[in-house]
Parts: sequence; C-alpha cells; structure tokens
Amino acid sequence: MNRTSLMMVIVCCAAVAALGSSKPEPVAATQTEPAVESAAAEAAVEEATADGRHNVVYACNCGPDCNCGSISTEPGTCSCGTELAEAHVVKVVDENVALLCTCGADCDCEIDAADESKCSCGSDVKRVSLEGSGLYYCNCGGSCTCNFVAAEPGTCSCGMQLVTS
Repeated sequence: MNRTSLMMVIVCCAAVAALGSSKPEPVAATQTEPAVESAAAEAAVEEATADGRHNVVYACNCGPDCNCGSISTEPGTCSCGTELAEAHVVKVVDENVALLCTCGADCDCEIDAADESKCSCGSDVKRVSLEGSGLYYCNCGGSCTCNFVAAEPGTCSCGMQLVTS
C-alpha cells in the first residue's frame, strides 16, 4: 500500500470513529400539567379556527310557505325533506334570530343599507331562529355585526362566549 492510500484509510477511519462515537445528549422527560395541556389544545383549536370562516351555515331554502327553519353547520337535508342550501350569517338579532344571506357560502356581502330585506349582492335576507338548533352563536347585541356560528361551545372573534338557546 502506498503512502497516499494509507493516509486515506487513516483519515476515513478517524472520520468514522469521530462520527460513530458521538452520542446524543439525553433529553430530560418533562411532565405537562393537565391544565397546561388543555390550555395548549384549546389555543391550537382557536388558532386553527381563527383562519377559517365561522359564518357559513346550511339552511332550509324551500320557499316562503315552508316554516321548518332547519339550520346546521354541516350540509344535509332539512326536516321538510329538501336539501339544505349554503348561506352565511350576516348578523344575529332579537337574541336568537340569524339573518342569512342566501347567495352562498363564498359571498361576503352585508345587509343592503338601502333595503334591509336584501343583501348587498341583491339576494334576499332570510330570517332563521337559532332557538333549539343546538348551534352556538355570538350574541353581543346592539350594533354588533358578529356573525360567528359553531357546532361546539367556544369564543367569538369579538371575545364573547358563544351562547345557545
């Protein structure tokens, strides 16, 4: 074996020895208090929901003669048998009545200032009672335009606790 080959073998052995002998430092196991775990989980849920929309609902849209008033946060069939239509909550009034824009979930329009029976996109505003629906919603009252609706209890984007009726 020539000198160059011998040097290469020595360098390689030294490198392998250096890399192979390094041991990772042990990580101290920590126990998390249940309250801390719960708070962390709750914060993660709030962070995830902060990015999503909380005003999309599915409501009965079978016409003016129907009073079934079905509303849900999930697609499905209303109690009268028709498919629930996508809508979004514009505002909650009178303690538990949701004003819905029926133009669909993708629209972000508001109540038309000139005609409160219409959305700014021209669609009709639908009134649906949230009483007995099992949904949680923001009810901060007054001129508040919170439109936060959820299937689970939580906090509205304005900081108020969601209520149900």
